[in-house]
Amino acid sequence: MTRGTSSAPTDLRTGHLAEPLGIDDEHPDLSWKVSAGRQDAYRIHVASTPGLLAAGAPDLWDSGRVAGHRGTGVEYGGKALGSAQRAHWRVRVWDEWGTASEWSAAASWETGLLLPSDWDGAQWVTAPEWASPDGHDPAAPLPLLAGDFRLDRPVRRARLHATALGVYEASVNGARVSDAVLEPGCTAYDKRLLYATYDITDAVRQGSNTLGILLGNGIANVPNVPGRYEKLHVSYGLPRALAVLLVEHTDGTCTRLVTDGSWRTAPGPITLSAWFGGEEHDARREPGPEDWRPAVTVTPHAPDVTLSARAHPPVEVVETVETVSVTEPQPGVHVFDLGVNIAGWPELRVLGPAGTSVVMRPAELLHDDGTVNQRFTGRPCYDRYTLRGTDAGTDTGADAEAETWHPRTVYHGFRYVQVEGLPGPPAPDTLRGLVLRAANTPAGGFSCSDELLNGIHRLVDRAVQGNMYSILTDCPHREKLGWLEQTHLVFPAVARNYDVAAYYRKLVRDMADAQTDTGLVPGIAPEYTVFEDKFRDDPNWGGAIVLAPWHLYRTYGDTATLRAHYPSMLRYLDHLASRTDGSGLLTHGLGDWIAFDDSTPKGVTAAFAHHRIATAMSEIAQAVGESADARRHTALAERIGRAFHDTYFDADRHTYATGSQAADALALDLGIVPEAERSAVLDHLIASIRAAGDHVTVGEIALPSLLRVLSAYDRDDVVHDLVSRTDSPSYGYQVTHGATALTERWDGPTRGSSQNHLMLGAVEEWFGASLAGIRQAEDSVAFDRIVLRPTPVGGLTWVSAWYDTPRGRVTSAWERTDDGLRFDVTVPPGPPSRVELPVPDGAGAPRAPQGARPLGTAGGRAGYEVGHGTWQFSVGA
Repeated sequence: MTRGTSSAPTDLRTGHLAEPLGIDDEHPDLSWKVSAGRQDAYRIHVASTPGLLAAGAPDLWDSGRVAGHRGTGVEYGGKALGSAQRAHWRVRVWDEWGTASEWSAAASWETGLLLPSDWDGAQWVTAPEWASPDGHDPAAPLPLLAGDFRLDRPVRRARLHATALGVYEASVNGARVSDAVLEPGCTAYDKRLLYATYDITDAVRQGSNTLGILLGNGIANVPNVPGRYEKLHVSYGLPRALAVLLVEHTDGTCTRLVTDGSWRTAPGPITLSAWFGGEEHDARREPGPEDWRPAVTVTPHAPDVTLSARAHPPVEVVETVETVSVTEPQPGVHVFDLGVNIAGWPELRVLGPAGTSVVMRPAELLHDDGTVNQRFTGRPCYDRYTLRGTDAGTDTGADAEAETWHPRTVYHGFRYVQVEGLPGPPAPDTLRGLVLRAANTPAGGFSCSDELLNGIHRLVDRAVQGNMYSILTDCPHREKLGWLEQTHLVFPAVARNYDVAAYYRKLVRDMADAQTDTGLVPGIAPEYTVFEDKFRDDPNWGGAIVLAPWHLYRTYGDTATLRAHYPSMLRYLDHLASRTDGSGLLTHGLGDWIAFDDSTPKGVTAAFAHHRIATAMSEIAQAVGESADARRHTALAERIGRAFHDTYFDADRHTYATGSQAADALALDLGIVPEAERSAVLDHLIASIRAAGDHVTVGEIALPSLLRVLSAYDRDDVVHDLVSRTDSPSYGYQVTHGATALTERWDGPTRGSSQNHLMLGAVEEWFGASLAGIRQAEDSVAFDRIVLRPTPVGGLTWVSAWYDTPRGRVTSAWERTDDGLRFDVTVPPGPPSRVELPVPDGAGAPRAPQGARPLGTAGGRAGYEVGHGTWQFSVGA
């Protein structure tokens, strides 16, 4: 930005969300992006009305001019807002020359119901037959609930605050209130329930209105249904709903409706809602006026449950996938192939007589005979739809209207859907797939000249989408549980493709809610079932309580999450201390999960996690102002590092422990290998990879370290060689053997097991940070100091990638030309960025654009400092 520019900040966010509605935080953090130049100071105005904001008369907060170069994580410091209050805000910045920008366009946020008293009068309601588990028939139709209200005056604003035990779908006058589905998100239901706030201003009308709520079991109540798959049995209580509707009228009055004994209920068309086993829907059962009767009020399912606002993107339908082929492996049995493994809903479009029952069996694999293969769930999972039928019952002519249906209270992981009972031949549009995931905004992309690598990238991205629900699950077809190691080990696979700043806050709170009185953080959160010790207590899993917030801080500058959960982190460190041996090392856990070489001692992976946690805790303590703690955590990491080296180093062989790839990679990644031994240990690691035919033998714990270490020591050639393999074990094996999402095992397409699993997705970091070179400096936070370090390797002729940092979009592209290499990079406004270009032996100095400041050459790379804008460099052959 040149002196005197007045470009206004953009992309204003509150709690990392755009225009959030109904948040609990009375002092949320604010963020924005600078349009040009470098921010040296900012000023924020917050007002209760748009008029006051525009007039420069903020009645809630005027921050004054504040020195600071970062536009993220700025805590609102104004008057505490009451419940259901809207705040309007804007920001301006000053550049390095003291020139003020224009004010940004206004943004806003709105609080939810902050006090327990805001829910006064609202009671939990359900149908009489669902009021108590005693004598409850699990085959009883799921209840519909309805509350009637009348509005006699024009409406200025209407808000619905709603939650349920189980899952719910809310409607006003027959229309859904939101695109959000499977609400509320999964939580520890005995401790916390999420409520959502919906803007229904345009849905209500003067006169009579009806608020409707459909209920399902979700994972809060998993019934034992004979003949159906269920991963686990759990019941926090039977489905019930709680809601408060607030309508503000133009004359200043308010209409309030709450769930209470005045509500009505009727048995709905959903006759089975089994989170793991499927849903059944009988369209003939849509209730008539005579079917409605009084609802009943029930006590809360847990006496101390906390109602918390949903402050992250909900699960939504984000994509529609059409059928690519249909087969008939048996008479009347049709198998629809969507061509890609997804998580979501199969949607049926069918025309036929009333009472026709159509069964849909989702699956990831097929048997040899072409029927769907559900053997990895052990028992069947299927949905059943019974047709309402045409008026005549048999009219299927051209003028008849087909019925369209999909489940509403469950979801599945599938590529294939076996449909049984169709009343006629299938049409191309008989079935399609609706892709569901948390609606986190896409934040990155990658492509290159090698279709194999592009295929691997697509596998990882599809697996991220398939498991990015209200919890980050391990697989969508079998477990649907939040195994925690994935949240940090493959964080780049998630965060380099999607903005998860708000989403991860929810995941971290789930971890804190799952923490036990002894400080243990279990392997899954929420902890819907208690596994045996090694699955419940492994520091690479439980350590997510430290490492996931640390990633949030490093990537997005989120100190609020660090402060909120720092006590939980300290308690977890104390738990780990209670499990160390005499040398101060941990020796328990799952080891390097799913490794081909299982010789690595569990103590190596456990000590690796302990060291990472202690090191991260040192940085976290500094960030939250606990300097004494930071020194203590640093000392702990040093002790663990020394003990690790003393216990496991084999000086004669220049390796660690058993000499496995995992042991060497983990030691090098921790930085505990003495400088004099690093080259030898690296050589031992590379020799092991070469001896294995350029294959890895590691599991999911060591894989990120192995790829990171090789790249850090400028051996991306080795990474390229192993990533380019197409025989097992390799990513390429999955691509060439038909996988369409990353599988649970290296040889997943032929071995079976889960076909939609993100735990091996560490290669995504190599694509973005090494091949494309988009990264931040080691001591940088929120991409304050961007580094572009692209790496041409192998036979690749071009690479292109982009990533939306908190500062703005970074792009990196390189291409081999007849004259050598061309590099194009774009950096966002803010502090200068560093470009590090490889210079082949014998090549001359790179040709740099005017304005790029040379920084010298080191380690075979030429460095340049560049500011905001697009820059093109070239290096001779």
